Amino acid sequence: MFQTATLIALLSGTAAGAQTLYFSAIPDEDETALVTRFSAVAEYLEGALGVEVEFVPVKSYPAAVTAFRNDQVQLAWFGGLTGVQARLAVPGAKAIAQGVEDPTFITYFIANTDTGLEPSDEFPQEMEGMTFTFGARTSTSGRLMPEFHIRQETGSAPEEFFSRVGYSGDHSQTLRLVASGAWQVGALNYAVYDKALADGAPEVETAQVIWQTPPYPDYNWTIRGDVDARFGEGFADRVQAAILAMDDPDLLASFPRDGFIPAASEDFQPIEDVARELDLLE
Repeated sequence: MFQTATLIALLSGTAAGAQTLYFSAIPDEDETALVTRFSAVAEYLEGALGVEVEFVPVKSYPAAVTAFRNDQVQLAWFGGLTGVQARLAVPGAKAIAQGVEDPTFITYFIANTDTGLEPSDEFPQEMEGMTFTFGARTSTSGRLMPEFHIRQETGSAPEEFFSRVGYSGDHSQTLRLVASGAWQVGALNYAVYDKALADGAPEVETAQVIWQTPPYPDYNWTIRGDVDARFGEGFADRVQAAILAMDDPDLLASFPRDGFIPAASEDFQPIEDVARELDLLE
């Protein structure tokens, strides 16, 4: 009896140890770029945690939240709004880390140079009547916060202030569409634009920053509350420690971030408040 019980315990422990930690990230760039970025992160986490780690790409921001809710992934690199949505959908889930830059994230409003719009410290009211594209519909930096400031500064909904409003799907696409003139003005994650500028991307020649929002909290690592039961006591803390210890410049550049700092779900209450104000939470 003792031997049988011991064998079962050993087999159970082996099965638990063999489990894979799946993680995902909001698709703020095309899928090829995402897989390149996060496959190396999976390898790092695997080495740090001693369990198999696999990156799971998703097609859309809502799909990232759905995968988290359905336990297809247990860890995710979310934007501010998608993080709020995921934590509301999964009791016990919590934010554990954010980029050094994320407590003071900003959105750039960019304009095609043919519009004649110039950089300004003041909200560019001259955009009125032009065409405008957001990023993904549930992007914090590509939709939530720019829409909040458009409404605050103009007293109008985007559809009333602009002649036409669209959703590009991701930040890189917003930059391409505004640069090409398909849309006159757009809003995107500042880090994506700054990286394009540093890389000498041709899009920055015809799409310039005309305004930036005040800072707000944004991207975050969020983990399900049941990982300790699955991977062992203290596993969530170990994941947090591994993320905070990430210092390889190439890995950090894939986010891109200078490093990671601790985060708590309460840090993103301002995002939840704005989302409720704009009726973007179920």
